[in-house]
Parts: sequence; C-alpha cells; structure tokens
Amino acid sequence: MTDAPARGSVGGASIHADDLALTIEIATAAGGLLMDRYERVERVDYKGARDIVTEVDHLSEELIIAAIRARHPADGILAEESGAQPTSAGDVASSGRGRIWIIDPVDGTINYANGIPVFCVSIALAIDGRPAVGVVLDPTRDDLFAATAGGPATLNGTPIAVSDKETLTDFVVAASLAGRGASSRGRNLRKAIRISRSMGSSALALAYVANGRFDAFVQQGGMSNWDVAAAGLIAERAGATVTDAAGGPWFDIGRGARSVSVVAAPLGHHARILELTR
Repeated sequence: MTDAPARGSVGGASIHADDLALTIEIATAAGGLLMDRYERVERVDYKGARDIVTEVDHLSEELIIAAIRARHPADGILAEESGAQPTSAGDVASSGRGRIWIIDPVDGTINYANGIPVFCVSIALAIDGRPAVGVVLDPTRDDLFAATAGGPATLNGTPIAVSDKETLTDFVVAASLAGRGASSRGRNLRKAIRISRSMGSSALALAYVANGRFDAFVQQGGMSNWDVAAAGLIAERAGATVTDAAGGPWFDIGRGARSVSVVAAPLGHHARILELTR
C-alpha cells in the first residue's frame, strides 16, 4: 500500500515532493499554535510606529525553525523575527546559494492581535535563489495554498487557477499604492476596476489571486521576502503573471526588508494594471 498524498499536494512525482510534504506539516503545526492562542494574546511589543509583534509570532517562528532544523540542519533560514541564519556551508541567506527557508510565522499580526480572523502562516523554500516550494495556511478557514516550482498550485490538494474574467471592470483587486502620485494612481485604478480591497495580510491576499478570490494584487513596496516568497510562487503556478511594481522580476532574495513590491494578475490584464499603477 502506498502512502496517501500529503494535504495540499496532488498525485504525481515531484523533485520537491518531500520538501512540500514537510512544509505542509510544519505550517499545519504552526497554524494549530496560532489558533490555540487566538484571542488570548498576552504580550504585544512595538517594532515600529505601526508595526507590532506578539509572543505568538515568536512561538510560531521557534516551532517552524526547530522543525526545519530537525530535518535539514544544514539549511539556511530567513525569518521575520529572528532574521537570517546561514547554511552550514556558510552561505548567507541573501547570497542566492543553497537551500534557504523563508518564514513569516504570522502574516497579519495586527489582525491577529485584534481578533480579526485574517492572518496566515507563510513558509517557502528557496533553492539557489529561487522559490521552489511555497505554502500559505489560513488556519481560521483551514485553507492551505501550496505549490512547487514546475508543479500546480493547489488549495487543500485541489488544483486552482487564476481568475478568467474577461473585463477589467469586473476585477476585485487587493491594492496598496505608495510613493509620489499614489493618490492619483489609486483613483485611476479604482475607475478601471470594480473595487479595491485591503486585507491586512499581504501573503494571504496574494495567495487569493491563485484561485480568483482576488482578480489581481498590487502592493508598491513595504513588503519583505517572507511576505511574498510562498504566495508569489503559488500565484505564478496558478497562472498569474507576477512582477515587481516596475515590471521586473518579483523575487530577489537579496532585497532588504520592507523594499519588496508585487503586481500579480492574469496574463491578459497584467500589463494594463501595471500601466495604471506605475
């Protein structure tokens, strides 16, 4: 008797199957921790004027890293709270060499701390500078988005695809514009689409592009690699065109914290959304 496919996977061989199964296992454990502590947060600290961290962020990250270290002690780590840890070969996370796990233990911490059920766990594995495995888990809905490089994007094991809406005026877009002229660019975008939304969890909103809950995603800066590494891969494998806000590559492991931007949309509409927002 063969083992059943891991939750979030589909049948068929994959060179990343073992890593995907492990990532799903770890994300599920971290999601369980988040739900055990949900609406029972004991400590909130301020990382900046508008950025907070709770004890649950730290507990979730510790759980994730310990599970990775138990199976892959030689791998590197890039995590939101504890930062970067090199591989056993001495390759730093930003080098683009080796296996680097990219971790956001609670994406949407402000929502989580306020009892708003919109947050997720995001875990990606980058190999030689490119995302190879990505998992985003919304533990409040038990929604597990997953993908591997070269494989399909899935939601709870079922393949998913981006929106097939024909006209931009029907689009619901997760949007956060920034920089000079953001107000006028935002008005231009809103005139062209049905409506824009902001969830407070970048990773979850970007993952939603993969199954059409959002027709597109635009965020011009303010994110970090742990916000996008998993969800960007999932959206891309679901058929989205994914770039940065200037139309260039969406992922660069060497980018600094809070310097990442992403535009993700179906191929036929990506160029127009990019034009409206830059």
